[in-house]
Amino acid sequence: MAHEIQLQQYPREIKVKDGSTCRLRPLRKDDEKSFHQFFLAVPEAERMFIKHRVTDAEVIRAWCQNIDLGRNLPLLASMDGKIVGAATLHQQLGGWKRHIGRVSVLVLPKYRGRGLARALVSEIVSLARSLGLEKVEAEFIGDQEAAIKMFALLGFSNLVRLEDYVKDMQAISHDYILMGINLKVDEEYAGVG
Repeated sequence: MAHEIQLQQYPREIKVKDGSTCRLRPLRKDDEKSFHQFFLAVPEAERMFIKHRVTDAEVIRAWCQNIDLGRNLPLLASMDGKIVGAATLHQQLGGWKRHIGRVSVLVLPKYRGRGLARALVSEIVSLARSLGLEKVEAEFIGDQEAAIKMFALLGFSNLVRLEDYVKDMQAISHDYILMGINLKVDEEYAGVG
C-alpha cells in the first residue's frame, strides 16, 4: 500500500513557531484513552462543530480499533506527553471522488498560535500529494474564520458557500464553506516535457 510507504517517515519531530518540539505520528490502537482525553479537552462550544460525537468513548474506541489508514489517516501531534493536535486525511477508495482527499484539523486552545495547525495541514497536504491525490478539500462552518484564513494562507481557495446549510450539535444553522487546493502540477508550467 502506498500509504504504508509514506508512513515510514513517522514518528518524527517538528519545531513550531515558539521553538518547542512536537512529535507527529499516525493514530494507533493503544491511543484510545489519550485520543478520547484530547477530544474531551476541546471546549464544548467548539465540539459543536465536530461532525461526530467525540465525547462518546465508544465512537473513539471504534476509530482506534478499526483503523483503516487507506481511508482515514489521522496524524497526531503530541507535546508535553499528551495529544495536543490531530489532522486527518479522509479518502474515498473508489467512485467519482477517489482523486480528492479531505483534511480536518484540530488543535487544543492552549497550543494554538504556534503554527501547529498550519504544520499539520501542510503535512497532510504533502501526504495527499505523495499518495497521488489530485485535490484536497476542507469543510468549514461560516463562524470558523481563523481556520478559513489559515487554509487560505496555505493556498486553499473558496469553492462554495451555502447559507444556513448545516446545523451544529445544538441544531443551530450555519453557513457551509468548502475550500480546496489543486495538487496536480501543470507539467507545462513545471518545466517538464
